[in-house]
Amino acid sequence: MRGRVALHPVLEPVRDTPRRTTGGRPLLWLLAVAGIFTATQLILVVPGSGLGWDETVYVSQVGGNAPPAYFSAPRARGISYLVAPVASLTASTTAIRVWLALLSGGGLFACLWIWRRLLPGPVLGCAGALFASLWITLFYGPRAMPNLWCALGALAAVGWFLRAVPRPGERRAVIGVGSAVAFVVLMRPSDGLWLTLPMVASALLVPGWRRPAVLAAVVGGFLIGAAPWVVEAYAHYGGPSARLHRADEIQGGLGWHMAVDDQVRALDGRSLCRPCDVPWKYPVAAAWWFALPVLTAGGIAAVFRARLGSRMHLGSRTHLGSGRRLGSRTHLGSRTHRGSAALLATFAAAALALPYLFLIDYAAPRFLLPAYALLALPVAECLVFLAAFVATGIRPSLRPIGAGVLALTLTGHLAIQYWMLSHMVGVGHSLRAHYSTIAAGLHRLGVRPPCMVSGHHAVPIAYYAGCTSRQPSGHDASITPEGIEAAARRMPVAVVVVGGNAPPPYARTWRASALPHVRGLETYRVYLPPTRLP
Repeated sequence: MRGRVALHPVLEPVRDTPRRTTGGRPLLWLLAVAGIFTATQLILVVPGSGLGWDETVYVSQVGGNAPPAYFSAPRARGISYLVAPVASLTASTTAIRVWLALLSGGGLFACLWIWRRLLPGPVLGCAGALFASLWITLFYGPRAMPNLWCALGALAAVGWFLRAVPRPGERRAVIGVGSAVAFVVLMRPSDGLWLTLPMVASALLVPGWRRPAVLAAVVGGFLIGAAPWVVEAYAHYGGPSARLHRADEIQGGLGWHMAVDDQVRALDGRSLCRPCDVPWKYPVAAAWWFALPVLTAGGIAAVFRARLGSRMHLGSRTHLGSGRRLGSRTHLGSRTHRGSAALLATFAAAALALPYLFLIDYAAPRFLLPAYALLALPVAECLVFLAAFVATGIRPSLRPIGAGVLALTLTGHLAIQYWMLSHMVGVGHSLRAHYSTIAAGLHRLGVRPPCMVSGHHAVPIAYYAGCTSRQPSGHDASITPEGIEAAARRMPVAVVVVGGNAPPPYARTWRASALPHVRGLETYRVYLPPTRLP
């Protein structure tokens, strides 16, 4: 039916069609985007940054500055494997940051390169630039957190899937989609599950995409990626069911939670908004977020409008006397690629965003990075269409105005992203100074490796001090109060308390000392056992 939007099979490109008709010359576009993305991280984000709470957990599993921190049920070890080549050799945060910045730049290029046979170079370059210019992407590019890598893996998986489903499809694309899915699951199993759902549904419901090999690759990739998580569940958590139950408790219980407004408030410059009962200070920081669904819909409409126009144009060109359409397959292959790409990318992005918008009661901007990476594709289609429309579709006298409006809008968007990035980098520097100062204070009090830290913010404080962290209660409960008292007879033990809060019962008779204070942050006290030796 004319005008009806639906998924269509990706047609095999005709071999005698020049590649530039579908992909242009994307190499320069993508190299430029990846190079600027990497350089921006190295210049603006990496210098002076320290490891955050979650990062200290992941890095400590494979090296770093302290013994392994307790690994709670919701976590997965993929990002630890990624930093292992550097973290196992040095405790330098800068070295880890540089390694991840270089990897993320190369990863962005590689994932966009997969799409070169599906989308034109300008669209790919625009999509990469849109995603890479978000403050969230730049801030987490050099960080030991799994979310950006889930985003890149999702981008790769959907691209390989679209290249694998034609008949005959590319064999390496079948391997690619399975590998990409396994990578995402290894990084973050829940994201991997939500990523596989739209691809499995497409492989089952779209007639031209029903290839058993592709379906098996998607499902097999999920199972392979989940294997380490399942093995660890049996080894340390009492099995997958018990681990899932504990993960659900830690995350506050999965269920209907309207967290859309939480995600918007988190864009004010918060790495985590839990609980998210805070005021919305900077609405302008979320302007791009509200424009996202509109631009996505505009990109899908632009692609299918162009495809419909191509069909109508090609239908009027026939051989004399034969009635056969000239080149319809050759030309429509490109448009069908783009329509399928826009729709499947949008469906996959919606699936990946759904749990973070409606199933948990807190928010973090990094949670939606996989959705942003995929939505960058239809948004780029919209912006490229608008640029072409301004250049050729309006009266010459209005073109400078249209170009100025587009340029001003994009400049304002980039300025907001830079502003938020600067804020987040500053917060990171303050936290590093805070934890480093507290660690130095503990060292002066005689708490030196081997040692143990418990209490408020024990995980990052212990990492900076070179100690192990153990908690008798809460999400990271891994020891009893009696166990802490026993440890105090073997090594220096510190119980950190914030503000005027009372220490835990087992430490009430211990000696209290003030810890150095960093202006603008909380004040801490530490309780040391009477048997502690300096």
